[in-house]
Parts: sequence; C-alpha cells; structure tokens
Amino acid sequence: MHVLFDEAGKLMAGRILSEADASAQVELDSGKRVKVKAAHQLLRFDKPAPAELMAEAQRQAAEVELPLAWEFAPEDEFGFAELAADYFGDAPGAARQAAMLMALHEAPHYFRRAGKGRFRKAPADIVAQALAAIEKKKQLAAQISAWAAELAEGRTPEPVREQLYKILFRPDKNAPEYKAVVEASRATQQAPLALLQKAGAIASPYQFHWQRFLFENFPKGTGFPPLAAPAIADELPLAEARAYSIDDSHTTEIDDALSVQGLGTGTVVLGIHIAAPGLALQPGDALDAVARARLSTVYMPGHKITMLPDEVVQAYTLSEGRAVPAVSLYVTLDEATLEVKGSQTRLERVPIAANLRHDQLDDVVTAEWLQAPQNDDENGLQRLPIQREQLSFLYRLARHLKARRELVRGKPETFNRPDYTFRLVGNDGEMPQGDEQVQITTRQRGAPLDLIVAEAMILANSTWGEWLKSLGVPAIYRSQASLLPGVKVRMGAKALPHAGIGVPSYAWSTSPLRRYVDLVNQWQIIAAARHGQAAALAAPFKPKDAQLFAVISAFDGASTAYNAHQAGMERFWTLQYLRQHGIGELTASLVKEQAGGAWLVRADTLPLTFSVLGAQGLPRGTRVRVKLGAIDDIALDLHGTVTEALDADHVADAPADEDEDDAPAGPLEIAVDLAEAPAEGAGTHANTDNPAP
Repeated sequence: MHVLFDEAGKLMAGRILSEADASAQVELDSGKRVKVKAAHQLLRFDKPAPAELMAEAQRQAAEVELPLAWEFAPEDEFGFAELAADYFGDAPGAARQAAMLMALHEAPHYFRRAGKGRFRKAPADIVAQALAAIEKKKQLAAQISAWAAELAEGRTPEPVREQLYKILFRPDKNAPEYKAVVEASRATQQAPLALLQKAGAIASPYQFHWQRFLFENFPKGTGFPPLAAPAIADELPLAEARAYSIDDSHTTEIDDALSVQGLGTGTVVLGIHIAAPGLALQPGDALDAVARARLSTVYMPGHKITMLPDEVVQAYTLSEGRAVPAVSLYVTLDEATLEVKGSQTRLERVPIAANLRHDQLDDVVTAEWLQAPQNDDENGLQRLPIQREQLSFLYRLARHLKARRELVRGKPETFNRPDYTFRLVGNDGEMPQGDEQVQITTRQRGAPLDLIVAEAMILANSTWGEWLKSLGVPAIYRSQASLLPGVKVRMGAKALPHAGIGVPSYAWSTSPLRRYVDLVNQWQIIAAARHGQAAALAAPFKPKDAQLFAVISAFDGASTAYNAHQAGMERFWTLQYLRQHGIGELTASLVKEQAGGAWLVRADTLPLTFSVLGAQGLPRGTRVRVKLGAIDDIALDLHGTVTEALDADHVADAPADEDEDDAPAGPLEIAVDLAEAPAEGAGTHANTDNPAP
C-alpha cells in the first residue's frame, strides 16, 4: 500500500512499511524513511507506484481548467476527492484525485486551503482581482524580457537609461528596469557595467562619474534657492591693520588674510583675519539650512560646487580694495624671540590691501629671496603690494611655529611629494565635458607662501580652540591620539590633542565660507568675543548639544563623499593626460605589495597610483620603469607591467610612508547582483589631516 501525504506544504508519496494508530512509517523512492502522522495522510493507493502516480498527477494537473473547476466547486468547504469526482465524473482513480489535489494547491487565487486536503472556493471579486494581478505580472514579465532583449542587442530602453544610476548603485531589486539588466547580463554572460556601456547607456565616462556623484549627493541638483546675503547689523570698528590674502588665482571664497604691525619696535602684532559670514547668517535661518545641507564646498578639476551661493560668498569674501567684516585674531609676539606674549579676538572691519596669488609668486617669493633682501634687484620681481619685510617676518615666524610644533609632534613633517594642480584649457570654471585638454603642474608643499598661510591658520585654529575650551564654550575639534600606525584623525566636541599637527587642540575656524564646521565654530567664537566669561550661556550651541553632534556626523559623511569624488576626478584627468600625451611608459616607485604578487606603485611625476606585475622580489621604494596597459575610464583603472628595475641594488627596504594608504581605483563597485535567483515570471533570455588651512 502507498500513501500521498503533505510534508510541510509539499506533496510527497511513498510506500507504507508499517503503521500505528496515529502514524505510519513510509519509505520514499530515494530510500529515505519518514514518519507520517495520520492527519497528514491524504490519499492511499495500491497502484501505480508512487513515482508513476506523481508524474501522471502532475501531467493531469496541468490540464485542469481552473475556472471550470471553480464553477464546479461547492460553496461550502470541500475535499479534493469530492471536486475530482464532480470535475472528472464517475469514480476518479488515484492519479486523477492526486491531480486535482495538486491543481488546488497551486491555485490559491481560486481556492483557499481550509485544512489538510480541504478547500474553500474564493469569492468571485477576489478571483477577479487575483486574475488581473496575474495578468499584470505576465505583462510585466514580458516587458522585462523585451527590455532584456534590447540590451542584449546593444540598445538601451529609455526607462533603463532613466534609471541607470539607481540600477547600478541604489537599486530597487523588484523594479522591472533592474530585472531587465540582470536578465540581459545573464543571457549575454556580460558584466552589467560592460553590457550597459555596449548598449550605449553610458555615452560619456566623465558624465557617468559626474551624474553618479549628483545622484548620490545632490539628487535635487546643485542650484540654490533665491536667497540674498543678509546685511551685518553690527556697527563694527575699522581696524588699523592693512591685511593681505594669499590664495590660488582660481580662489573666489577668500576666507583668510594676514597683517603685520610693529616691525622694528621689538613687539610685533600678527593679525589673522577671517571672513565673518557668522555675523550675518544665523543658526536656523534659510542660508544656514543651505549651508548645513551641503556642509562643504566640493572641489574637482575645472569646477566646484560652492557651499553658499556666489552672491552670498561675494558679500563676505575678503576681496581687495574694501573694508570687510572679519573675526580677527591678534597675536602679540616678541620680535626677536617670536615668543607669544598674548592674543586678542576682535569683531571689526578690516581693510584688504591686496589679494596675493601664490601660483603667480611662488617662483620669485622663494626662501632665498626672503632671507637675503640684498638680492631684491636680482630676481626681477615687480614691486609687491606687501612690504618685503612683512613677508620675511611672516616666513621666519612660520618656520619657528613649524619647528615648535615638530618638537611636540616628535618628528619633522616631511613633504616628499608635490601638490599637483589641474587646469582644463578653455574651461574657465564651466561644467567640464570630459574631453578638454588637461594641464598638470606641480607646486612643492611647504613653499614659503604656502607655509606662511598654513602656519598662521594652524595658530588661529589652535589658539581659538584653547580659548573656547577655557571659557567652557563647546566647539567642533579635530584630534589625533598619536602618530602610531592606524590611529586616525577624528572629529568630536572635546578639545583633545592633535598629535599629527602637534597642538593641544585644533578647532577648524578659518574657512567659514567653504566649510560648515568652521561656520559653526565661528558662531561660538563670536559669542566668546561678545560675552567673554558668560559666552557659554550666550553661544548658539550649548555643552552636549545634540545639534553639534549631528553636524559632526553629517560632516564626516559628506567630507568622505566629497573627497572621494575629488580624488576620482583628479584620477580621471590624470588618465586623460596619459592618453592625450600618448604616454605608454612611466617611472614609478614601489609602495606596497599586494595579493597575487602585484605591487602598488606611485608614479614619479604624476598624481597616480596603480597596480603592476613583475616586481616580485624587489624591495619597497625601488624605482621601476612600467609599461602601461589599457585605461578604463569608467572604473578609473590602470594596470602596468614592470620592464626594468632602476635602482634596486641601492635601495634599502623603505619604511611606510605617512600617506601610504592611497589606493588605486579598482573595478567600480556596483549593486547589481547576478547571483540572486531570477525573478518569478521573468523571461529566459539566455586625506590624512594636512596641517594646511
């Protein structure tokens, strides 16, 4: 005797070996023996064999006309054998009874289960809705298959094109556009990204990276609402100092300027003057909402997305020829020893005498010229708006401040590699198209003008950080516990030491036009300047303020995304530079050994790291000649092969570089998962912290 039974919702059949009152021992065709409760036994039969019965029942179940069976079914609860008798007529055999049971199991839109082998017909309106949903699902499956076929043939359906970035990076895996890409990738045995490229969905590699960035960070676009710059209501005194800014020629958000007073008197007053949008913008107002949503200016070669509207920036930027509201830190110094005697913060209007541009002056304002004024007539320098004596003093002070920090730091700061500057010919700040001619030039880190500004900003950020701490006014700080490997710079609300810079605390405050953290800290500094010892009560952000921690968290996330985009775009243009100049070989240095015998190398003359093969057995730091492979503009990927070791015999295994966690852009990570099961009903188409401002 055989039995058909229900095992956790699955119909099975086997031979009865033995039975008791409440159960039976059943042997399946596989030889496995199972204990089946009497309540789960649905049909007993002596022939055919279980496997034959199941095969025949499945064949007949597929032929059952469900609408007709629904018509035949009683209004009350019924058993499958009863409906089989009504549907097939006469006395249906075991195969027909099993067929009806299978048909009922597989048609929940027509029949509801009411117990083991028992059913109840669904109401007519429910059946109608279910059939409509099934038809819609069939049509959707047909649409998915049609789109997948188009993709396989090298064409991109418009709905897929419109959802491209969502499909690749933040997909709804139930969306038909996503399913079509998965189905086409499986059918063509192509990676989704390659499939979409061949189908024309990605026409421009540059636009691909740009639109992906906007999709993830600026889904509503980069435009600003129509907001005017509010006037500063305070009657600010006019400073006696004349200040000078030092920036790149392309800088429009001029946050900082310097002044020097008292040279030759024995006591010098250094003025560090910071643009003061915090005197006009207030926490919670419309412009604050804009700045807080963006959190920072986004930089990339040839273009930038500012944190504040340009009209607002121009209202507060430290442009030459006018007296501009500023938060000024005056540091009194002994002219001979450069010992700090005291400091004072003032809210005032500062006359900006000139905007100096270091990219125009670095070649002539050199260390030699600053330290040897007798050579003034020999370097051909046009007369500067700032006195040489002031620049010389600022450079001497910067070197002193740097040396003092390095004592605390425990080792010198080394700038072994230059900063690279990108210029897109004819771009003029407009949105790049990706085919512009790119120029890459170098500027040595630690050049005099760069050092002057960097040290002045570190002095301001650390001085203000300590001042706010002494007043009990909360602020946003950057800290680093030590210089040990793996100890990262962190942002928080506690005034902790910054080992990487060598200061007791460090609160970003010198770039309020382009960094929201600095604007927040400027509000706190303004409160301290106005209220002194009572500032903690008057400051916009109070101790343990949840809003302060929310800003820290949001800024960390935005900064990571913005820096990654800037690095990616600089890599994109570096790869274009290789292509535009026909560069097929580079000299590079071995940085880090990778899995599989590959090495990470850093190009000697370009801002580029990438993986190479053929460097096994060579020590870290070895300079090698590398033959370059193909460039992948979408993955921003490049590989090479070492053809010659240039100095392996003379290089000791170099220690790890402080900036060594640079990584080459690997294959682009997307969110399309081809390992997932096909959709039901689908077709079968085959920046470490740099001590700079």
